[in-house]
Amino acid sequence: MNPILLAVSIFLSVVAFVLVLIFLAIFSRYFWLWVQAVMTGANVGIGDLIGMLFRRVDARTIVRGKIMAVQAGINDEDLTTKALEAHYLARGNVAQVIRALVAARKSRQITLSFREAAAIDLAGRDVLDAVQTSVYPKVIDCPPRNSSNPFLDAIAKDGIQLKVKARVTVRANLQRLIGGATEETIIARVGQGIVSAIGSSDSHKVVLENPDVISKAVLASRLDDQTAFEIVSIDIADIDVGENIGARLQADRAEADTQVARAKAESRRAEAVAIEQEMIAKIEESRAVVVASEAHVPIAIANALRSGQLNVMDYYKLRNITADTEMRQSIAGTSTTGPTNANRANPSN
Repeated sequence: MNPILLAVSIFLSVVAFVLVLIFLAIFSRYFWLWVQAVMTGANVGIGDLIGMLFRRVDARTIVRGKIMAVQAGINDEDLTTKALEAHYLARGNVAQVIRALVAARKSRQITLSFREAAAIDLAGRDVLDAVQTSVYPKVIDCPPRNSSNPFLDAIAKDGIQLKVKARVTVRANLQRLIGGATEETIIARVGQGIVSAIGSSDSHKVVLENPDVISKAVLASRLDDQTAFEIVSIDIADIDVGENIGARLQADRAEADTQVARAKAESRRAEAVAIEQEMIAKIEESRAVVVASEAHVPIAIANALRSGQLNVMDYYKLRNITADTEMRQSIAGTSTTGPTNANRANPSN
């Protein structure tokens, strides 16, 4: 036999043997998965399993998800092996999506397709929790338990503060789960609605007697629009009476008005004092003018005596009249202080 042909045949035999060993290794690895898929009717072939190996897809996750769906009786045309592989490669949670589909089918109340469940999962939402919340409504505290203020503060029209704690029962809306607002929006809207309902009440007693007034007013506002939830009910868990905010505001306003009045009075007093000081200055100025004028009287009398216009007897009569006038003023209690013009007159000068 030709040595070249012998070497070629040996090489091909070795390659075939290696390929058979690789095939047997792969087949033994996925044999039981393939048997499970065949026995359950999951319709996953050995070729699909080998392809998953090269596409770096976890075959166990895909096969178990497909078996779970078939066993639950989910007949969805979109639920194929390739669709599960695509969702896995998109970093989706295949097992969670299948569990959500099974839970939705078992509830017999929710219609959920694989496309919708996969989209919800890829959007970052917990699709299984959404289905469970849709079947069994969820209770949300308003305000939340981890909030710094355990109560919602609202003030009625009569000025009385009310502290309210509410519980909101919600059901997940799967059609609005993608793009819908979360629980934080529901809590904020409900809190705003409660404060508005209490603020529109004429008296806090009305709210204390009928707390359902708050619930009806809040529910009528349709606070669940554009959210991922549907509000089932709003229950007032606790309501307490706080401070009389209206009276405190009136007291603060009265105190502010008092301070304004005091400031105005002080301003008027300061203005009056300034005017008084101005008048005193004018009086002193007038007195200075009078004193300056009185200084000319003795000079005028002396000149009159020298010129003969006033004799000595007339001067003494003037002195007597002045003394008599001072005596009368002293008796009447209206005497003036200081020397008179006549007393200060010195005809000898």
